[in-house]
Amino acid sequence: MTTTETAPGALAAVVRTPGHSLPGPLYAGEEAYRTDLEAVFGRSWLFVATEPEIAEPGDFITVDIGRRSVILIRDDDMSVRAFHNVCRHRGSRLLDACSGSTGNIVCPYHQWTYDTEGHLLHAESSGPDLDRAALSLRPVHVRPVAGLIFICLAAEPSADFDDYAATVSPYLAPHRLAQAKVATQIDIIEDGNWKLVMENNRECTHCGGHPELIKSLFPVYGYQPEDISPRLRPAFERYSAAHREFTATCDELGMLWRANEQLDTRQTGFRIEREPLDMAGESFTADGRRACRKLLADFPTARLGRLSMHVQPNAWFHALADHAVTFSVLPIAPDKSLLRTTWLVHKDAVEGRDYELDSLTHVWRLTNDQDRTFVARAHRGVSDPAYVPGPYLAPEYQVDAFCTWYADRLAEYRAAAGV
Repeated sequence: MTTTETAPGALAAVVRTPGHSLPGPLYAGEEAYRTDLEAVFGRSWLFVATEPEIAEPGDFITVDIGRRSVILIRDDDMSVRAFHNVCRHRGSRLLDACSGSTGNIVCPYHQWTYDTEGHLLHAESSGPDLDRAALSLRPVHVRPVAGLIFICLAAEPSADFDDYAATVSPYLAPHRLAQAKVATQIDIIEDGNWKLVMENNRECTHCGGHPELIKSLFPVYGYQPEDISPRLRPAFERYSAAHREFTATCDELGMLWRANEQLDTRQTGFRIEREPLDMAGESFTADGRRACRKLLADFPTARLGRLSMHVQPNAWFHALADHAVTFSVLPIAPDKSLLRTTWLVHKDAVEGRDYELDSLTHVWRLTNDQDRTFVARAHRGVSDPAYVPGPYLAPEYQVDAFCTWYADRLAEYRAAAGV
């Protein structure tokens, strides 16, 4: 494990310089990791799954966040429920599987049994005086948003999530993600702090290291005309021309494309925008053409570019005409993070006829692996005693916004704790 240690309680004295990367102890320190689990992952709305992952009544997944485990389950009325994965009897873990289907939730220790709404149905040898109504599973706040499922572990979650959901739903709705199906899901472990994984996603100044991705993705994400180098000038000119045609198509179809940004000013920081893709402009493939013959919805054209969204603190998304890709990040240790990538296609799309799984996942499998190397190198660097926080450049404004958002969450946590 590569970590930077600080004396107990010393984290409060670690201060970030605005416009610069975080100090080493905030990336690689054991105390920072424990604090992040409480200050960020214990209080924020987190993206954890898509609705197609629990498509039918009784379908469930479990999500581990630090020492906490959460059950997401579809109840008999098709509502999405979330509960702490802890039996109300003597605290046993209820479900061990990452996913599955069940009629009721049965504790493997003493067989206490709960329905999919969390009500205690059976407690053997309990007697007539047991107050079963008081022993339902402890709920977790859960909100589906246009097919994406978010949870919040806080007792009183941030109210501005309602505004976020109302803002992004019209962008996401045309892709009908709730009615899609999971083509595949891949988990990888990155050897770096979760914040480095998120920062890496928030800029494209490193996109030269993604040769497969930049065949279809314009490598000028976050750039302004004055930032463009001679090397990037041809791509920027192609992007500018494609953007004019693309936005006209979106306007004609009534599809929102303009960027909505609330990156660091609110607890639910996010960015959402629809942008053109290069070449054929349809999908993340070698020639830019669709990877799935059956489109997600009844679109009149597949040339809809990418709907790109990211949400603080742990997720980003791409929705295209033919498929969607979701990414979620959860911390495992100061220097290890889980990256879960899920590919969604139309519910009636058939593998081998409408899409080939290798082609569908090719670009992001390679891109994720390349990013894993970048993140590991970054983590080794910020753990080095010689590391000094460096300045963010103009195209890296979204990385700066993420770090500002994170620093604000730490400040709120410290203030509430009286530190």
